[in-house]
Amino acid sequence: MPSLDRRTLLAGAAATTAFIATASRAQAPTVPTDPDLAGKTVLITGCSSGFGRASAEHLARLGAKVFATMRNVPRPEAAELEKLARDENLDITVLELDVLDDAMVANAVAEAERLAGGGLDVVVNNAGIGISGPIEVQDMAATKLAFDTNVFGYYRVARAALPAMRAKKSGQIFAISSQLGRVITPFGGHYSANKFAVEAMFEQLAYELVPHNIDVTIIEPGGYPTRVWVNRNAYTGALKERAPEIHKAGYPQVVAAMGTEDGSGRSASMMDVPNALAEIIAMPAGTRPLRRAVSGGPIPQVEINRVSAETQVAWLGRSERLGPLIRAVHNV
Repeated sequence: MPSLDRRTLLAGAAATTAFIATASRAQAPTVPTDPDLAGKTVLITGCSSGFGRASAEHLARLGAKVFATMRNVPRPEAAELEKLARDENLDITVLELDVLDDAMVANAVAEAERLAGGGLDVVVNNAGIGISGPIEVQDMAATKLAFDTNVFGYYRVARAALPAMRAKKSGQIFAISSQLGRVITPFGGHYSANKFAVEAMFEQLAYELVPHNIDVTIIEPGGYPTRVWVNRNAYTGALKERAPEIHKAGYPQVVAAMGTEDGSGRSASMMDVPNALAEIIAMPAGTRPLRRAVSGGPIPQVEINRVSAETQVAWLGRSERLGPLIRAVHNV
């Protein structure tokens, strides 16, 4: 059968039992390795280092107008990025944005929209933290900070950008998740819980935004040699010092290692994420994937993603009200 994109499906293609059983995923169009992103406006959170910084530079070099956000501006990382933009004649504007602050999120998004002349084309939710250790050892301060940054922070930024995107009937929202949003390793603090929440929230958002011609993609990186390890050790070390002994006593070996993680030996290229963002941005609206796994090593979540998509389509794909949304997002 011919491939159908989500807009065609929404226009009235009806699902039948046979369709649900035999439909295959629409093939994504071929996109150049370094697509031309001239004219695209992109806001990225967490641009002081890691995936955020690399993505800001890469997308700007491909022609995008980038709003690189970070907290605590002015700071050396902001000055470095601004100097790079001047030296290479890149269209990068650094804006202060702390994803924990409702007013600051609203103001930064509004300023980006003003400078862009309207709704943003792309929002990349990337800012995040990690606090390792057994679940029992996580106190409420660590728990609230992790969820507020990694889940509610993503929500704040996406929600602030959506009205203008809906007004122009187009847009792309990315959520940088993790392999650990689909699989779980013990002693990772609330990181998997955070990323599982992100996966659920943004998949639901993808369905709800189909009528508005706004795409949502969840990027699922494996482990990369970013500063996340340095920052995680700082947060985890502080937790280790203040956590009550009664909660640490059950996990002596794990607690002893808290705050000493080392990701520096990882050889995967951080450019995997910026390259994936650029490729997906360049795809035609309605053909972009819901999820993209990237990793320099094992990618255990691919099978989970496949089964999840098939389950959603089989369960709700024939629904008169919800079926078009489900089938559209999964490109079947």
